[in-house]
Order: sequence, then C-alpha cells, then structure tokens
Amino acid sequence: MAEAAETTIKRLRMRAWRRGTKEMDLILGPYADERLAAMGPEALAIFDGLLAENDHDLYAWVTGASEAPEALRPLVSDVSSHARHRLAAEI
Repeated sequence: MAEAAETTIKRLRMRAWRRGTKEMDLILGPYADERLAAMGPEALAIFDGLLAENDHDLYAWVTGASEAPEALRPLVSDVSSHARHRLAAEI
C-alpha cells in the first residue's frame, strides 16, 4: 500500500530537519517546510532520494564545491538558490 501524500511530506520534513550535520539541517529543513507541500509525487520521490545521500556530498553540491549527479542537479540547484535567498534576507 502506498504512503499517503501527507504522511510522505511529514516523513520527508522530519528527515530534512534531522540530518547528520547542523549545516544540512539548516539548509534542507527550511526548504522542506516551504516547498514540499507544493511538490507532486515524482518531485517528492526525487527529494526522498536526495535525503538518502551523504551530508558531506550534499553540502558540497549545494555550495557548488562539487557537481551533483545529473538526476539531482535541478533539485540541488533549487535547494541552493533557496538557501542563498534565505541567507540574504537575514543579513
């Protein structure tokens, strides 16, 4: 039986906020809070896959230190843009 969309979003938000590093908590958590509810099943599945990646790799991809895998590039770009805009708004 497939997981209900609301349950999927709650699970992904929790995983986004409870990463292995505080940096990724602060990058992925707010992104999940603001964007997941508007995502369709395919986009949620891609985000779920992103959360399965290693935090050190994710941080390098989001900050542009290294290139994300092709399948994740659009999402990583969106996460990175979201984080930059949040940071700029706080300064």
